[in-house]
Amino acid sequence: MRKIGVIGLGHVGSTVAYTLVTKGIADELVLIDNNDAKCTAEFYDYMDSLPRLDTSTKILKQNYSDLADADVIVTSFGDIKALAQGGDRFLEYEFNCKQAKEVGIKLHEVGFKGVLINISNPCDVITGLLRYYTGLNRRQVFGTGTFLDTARMQRAVGMALNQNPHNISGYVLGEHGESQFTAWSTVCVQGKPIEELAEEVGLNLGELDNAARGGGWLVFNGKKYTCYAIATCAVKLVQAVFSDSRLVCPASVYVDEFKCYVGYPAIITKSGAEMAMPLPLSAEEKEKLTASAKMIRTKTEEGKGRQR
Repeated sequence: MRKIGVIGLGHVGSTVAYTLVTKGIADELVLIDNNDAKCTAEFYDYMDSLPRLDTSTKILKQNYSDLADADVIVTSFGDIKALAQGGDRFLEYEFNCKQAKEVGIKLHEVGFKGVLINISNPCDVITGLLRYYTGLNRRQVFGTGTFLDTARMQRAVGMALNQNPHNISGYVLGEHGESQFTAWSTVCVQGKPIEELAEEVGLNLGELDNAARGGGWLVFNGKKYTCYAIATCAVKLVQAVFSDSRLVCPASVYVDEFKCYVGYPAIITKSGAEMAMPLPLSAEEKEKLTASAKMIRTKTEEGKGRQR
């Protein structure tokens, strides 16, 4: 029995839930949202799809006690009004710090012991706050982090070189936000280091890094939200937990060196996420990662202080 909860049914959460239902990934799905009318609407929309699906999912709503025995919970709450201003994921900081406390305490009270995957922004900070308030261990709680940003980098490089993005390996590291960066020393195209390829064909890596960083805003500016790519990332992480696949991917994971959550390669297992082997980064890349993590740690501690 694969039981999953989705907390927050905005554009992202509802897309995650829809995917879990239509792909038959969830045997049981619990829906939670502050807007009861929205949650009820999504509930019946999913229920009405079940007679035409090849799989079946038991769907429950608006009861935290139903999450006590969930295997995985995906948090995707957010402040649509703040986000509508665009340009900065920290626009949701105040609202989501409060939400993290409320949700985390409720999950602690019902005795949730599974794996929690956070999407809510600013992703790394909110992931840290959710771990703090749930009392779960650092492996059990992780975020989507730079998993999506890495996909955006793969897309940008693939388009520049007329390559399938699956042929591009490597990582975007740091904050899921403005201080993120592509660790070009880790990036290869069909096994060839991109830094070598860039010299040969005249690639501007700075422009490609900006394309990855700005990919979310490119989508947001056109439709005022993003949903499909991030939902795809979250669902892939859910599947990795269920299959105990030991998938290595960049997620928002707790890094002891920095004492906070930050985008870094992680191994996804049935128990959650753990850091992968340390990357041989360049001195410049290490400096960027340290600076990004420092900002995340500061904002996470501020978030705790604001809720006391």
